Order: sequence, then structure tokens, then C-alpha cells
Amino acid sequence: MKSLTLWFAAAICFVASAFAIEPAPTKWTVDGVEREALVVLPSTSSKSKAPVIFAFHGHGGNMHFAARGMAFQNFWPEAIVVYPQGLPTPGIVMDFEGKKPGWQREPGQLNDRDLKFVDAILATLREKYSIDDKRVYATGFSNGGLFTYLLLSQRPNLFAAFAPGGSALMRSVPLTEPRPVFHYGGKKDQLARFSRQQETIEQIRKFNGCTAQGEPCGSNCTIYRSAKGAPVATFIHPFGHVYPPPVTPMIVKFFQENPR
Repeated sequence: MKSLTLWFAAAICFVASAFAIEPAPTKWTVDGVEREALVVLPSTSSKSKAPVIFAFHGHGGNMHFAARGMAFQNFWPEAIVVYPQGLPTPGIVMDFEGKKPGWQREPGQLNDRDLKFVDAILATLREKYSIDDKRVYATGFSNGGLFTYLLLSQRPNLFAAFAPGGSALMRSVPLTEPRPVFHYGGKKDQLARFSRQQETIEQIRKFNGCTAQGEPCGSNCTIYRSAKGAPVATFIHPFGHVYPPPVTPMIVKFFQENPR
């Protein structure tokens, strides 16, 4: 517990300096609405096609905070990392009027505005850059995790693997195809109840044909191998509803090990 707490504090200090100069937002128009995202291009040159990571902030968050707090660009410099910006969205346990930015949680909600946004971003990336369609990934925390689970349900063929955290699969969101999933969460989470997160992990583990017995994959990390090529890994920390910076390199490693 002490070592994890020290690791957590050190990681926060490290990712706080993710950018010397923050990249400028890229804009799209989707169904007549202007959308934007931070697109971090690879900092390391490579002859290979670039992998892509979509990283979604939580309800009330923003793309700038996500880019600094998640900092995937620090751990996979060859990747294109996209931090989309959400729009005002009604919350589940707060902000019922929808004044703060977030993401749709269910199919058809808000006219599928955010699913369409992801489609538009991918189309642009394919036009402008040489991306590897077999290595496109999605991750998100809290409401961003709910949207990541929605992408798992509604866009399984666009992504190679998913890493939702601080969230649970909505009961109205069906699992459609087995895909590798890395779920991270805190035992003291009072917003996304940990018991519901455990139910989600178990549901996906069974759907993906994973073993009942997991194997260690690092500190607080367990992986369940899959007969369908869709392993499920978990990172369970002792804190509450927070994004744990130590999980970022673990997610990157999981993504790197699971191309489509």
C-alpha cells in the first residue's frame, strides 16, 4: 500500500509536465456542431504506420486536463494520441441539467453525436497521416470510461483493444464482439460503485471466453487469458474515483500486446 501511494505521487509529478507547449486543438463539424480535440503527433520518427490512441476525459473534464493527466504521449512516443473534447451532457449522479462536458452513454443517446465524432476523427486521421488500422485503441475515465464501453459495443471493428476505468458497462449497452479489455478502478470508488465495476469485469471475462483464474501482470494488475484472443486485464487500486497515473504505462503495454 505504501509503495503504491509513493508510486502514485511520483507519477502525478511526472505527468504534470507532459507538455512544454500544448498542441493546438483540431476542429471538426459534425451534424452542424463544431467539435475539437487535441491531436498529439508522434515525437519519435518511424517508418512504420502510426498506432492511434483515443483518450476520453470524465464528466466535467476537458481535453487539456486529460492530455496532461493521462499523458499517453510520454509512454508511446510513436503513437498518435487523440484527446477529444466532450460537449455539455446530463450526468448520472450530478449535473442533471447537463451544463458540464461529457459523452453519450448509450446507443442512440444525443443522436449518437459522440460516436459520429469518433468516426469523423478517424476519417481525418486516415486522410492526413499514415495510421495503422490494426492498432487503433480507445481508453477513458469515468464518463469517458462509459463512452469507451459504448465504443466496445458499437464500434468493435474499428478498435483493437479498449481500456475503460472508473466506470461500468451500462445495462442497456450490449456486448457484441469479444475484444481485449483492460479495466482499471478503485476499491473506494463511491461514484462508479466498485461492486458494479466487478460485475462488469466478470461479465466481460465470461463473454470473452477468459480463464476464471487470473495471472499477475504487474503491481495490482491481473490478466485473464482468452480462448477467443480477447484477454481481460485489471488494475485495481485502493483509492476512490480518481485516474491513477501509474496505469498509463500499463495500458500502453496492454495495447502494444494486442493489435487487431
